[in-house]
Amino acid sequence: MKQLEKLAVPEVLKKSMLYSIEAGGKRLRPILLLASYEAFGGKLNKVLPTAVALEMVHTYSLIHDDLPAMDNDDFRRGKPTNHKVFNEATAILAGDALLTYSFEIVGTDTGLSNEQRIRLVRMLAEVSGPAGMVGGQLLDMEAEDRPLALEELERVHTLKTGELLRFAVFAGAYIAGANSKQLAALEKFAYYLGLIFQVQDDILDVTGDQEKLGKPVGSDEGNQKSTYPKLLGIDGAQTRKNLYVEEAKKALKHAGAEYSILMELTDYFSNRDH
Repeated sequence: MKQLEKLAVPEVLKKSMLYSIEAGGKRLRPILLLASYEAFGGKLNKVLPTAVALEMVHTYSLIHDDLPAMDNDDFRRGKPTNHKVFNEATAILAGDALLTYSFEIVGTDTGLSNEQRIRLVRMLAEVSGPAGMVGGQLLDMEAEDRPLALEELERVHTLKTGELLRFAVFAGAYIAGANSKQLAALEKFAYYLGLIFQVQDDILDVTGDQEKLGKPVGSDEGNQKSTYPKLLGIDGAQTRKNLYVEEAKKALKHAGAEYSILMELTDYFSNRDH
């Protein structure tokens, strides 16, 4: 990633940041942002910096998630996790650096207006912070060894996973000039898309192929986490996911984006195998 390669920072920190950013992965969040932007007539070069910043926030969260104090995972995207290649302290700092640099990228993007930069930086901070992803991560850890009700499980995943997806969908359409009614419908769409993503993630943790996933299966069970299959069974989790898909597609129609790639991505999120 060119932005990182040009940074004048300690070499080991740069290597650690680049290691996780370049490790591959599905890039679903930036793809979703680009798709939302394109659905409302935007030209992609204008939105690329925001998409890059979003992927940096997501990558930071994965680095920290994998640490021994959290999920204690040895592999991510089919490669040793950051702290296994470098060390825990460097991994923590690399995550911190990716998070903070993401705000710099959006805040200095001359392709956006001042109003757009302020709104996007504020929203990115909100969705990734204590009232968003970080709060969801804490709730997820607190839920270990304790069964959750369905509503509690939905709240955990809305924060931990759904908030970054909400930013992706909102930011793309907002930069492209979508109106307030369309943006409200898209936020509802993103809410259900986040739940679809997590139900499928939970299903794959039970039934998935470790080689395709690039990480161990069964880790949720090992960590005594509440999941949709554990709460509802595999068939029940599939039924619940189908309900979320229906609601997501309804919201897309209300936004006037039913013929966009966002509709195809909804099916992809639901049926992905890794």
